[in-house]
Amino acid sequence: QGQLVESGGGLVQAGGSLRLSCAASGRTFSNYAMGWFRQAPGKERELVATISRGGGGSQYYPDSIKGRFTISRDNAKNTVYLQMNSLKPEDTAVYYCAAATTYSTTDPNRFGSWGQGTQVTVSS
Repeated sequence: QGQLVESGGGLVQAGGSLRLSCAASGRTFSNYAMGWFRQAPGKERELVATISRGGGGSQYYPDSIKGRFTISRDNAKNTVYLQMNSLKPEDTAVYYCAAATTYSTTDPNRFGSWGQGTQVTVSS
């Protein structure tokens, strides 16, 4: 089983931007669909974005995220990114990356590997 390590979280003012990174090791990275999820205190885990395996030609965002966040991948660096713009206080959460062996999925249960998470805090 490989390892996923997130980085790039922090404190930012509303309207600002952050870029999260997730470095994968111990696996053939391009064989995995990747996803970003988040969980705020007292709330359920929420899907943020997914990207298909291989070249990442297929991405998915829920309506609450669409137009503000962008997921991308660099298979040469075994890394998936989440560019977050126009951040809002309600985006405050721990953000997790995850890997799935399928081509593309939005089902959290299909993601078998998870990182430890990185905290994102957006102040108003």
